[in-house]
Amino acid sequence: MTQIYISVGSNTHRDYYIRMAVQELSAVFGQLTLSSVYESEAVGFAGDAFYNMVIGATTAFSVTDCVSVFKAIEDRYGRVRGGEKFCGRTLDLDLLTYDQLICTDPVELPRAEIVENAFVLWPLAEIAPDTLHPVLQQSYRELWQHYTKQQKIWQVPFCFELSL
Repeated sequence: MTQIYISVGSNTHRDYYIRMAVQELSAVFGQLTLSSVYESEAVGFAGDAFYNMVIGATTAFSVTDCVSVFKAIEDRYGRVRGGEKFCGRTLDLDLLTYDQLICTDPVELPRAEIVENAFVLWPLAEIAPDTLHPVLQQSYRELWQHYTKQQKIWQVPFCFELSL
């Protein structure tokens, strides 16, 4: 089984889409490791604030299969493709790492966003503090402790249960 980490984000009906992502990913991968949910300002464009988190899972799927699963879930929940790169999202699921694999095809692994964006690195450091970044060979805890970019991000209370 392969350890994967998935970045989850939404800035449209955030509570709903974050819950749906967890529900859908749980149905595919089984037991998940969930970070806290973090709120951050939109990066790269003017827009509503995002909710972000990182989810850990184990899988026998290939990288290509994981990416296909994520795209299918995004599409099911109204993800618009072919628009601007930096824009609002109902649901954004990105494969961050696939064990210690380093590749550029079918996706870049590890994702550059890990060390670029606080909304990826902080939750990843929370659930995988001692795991080493495949390229930098530093733990996510160390990378977070030395993160110096100025991005506004804060942890938010979040209930993953759907209210009836």
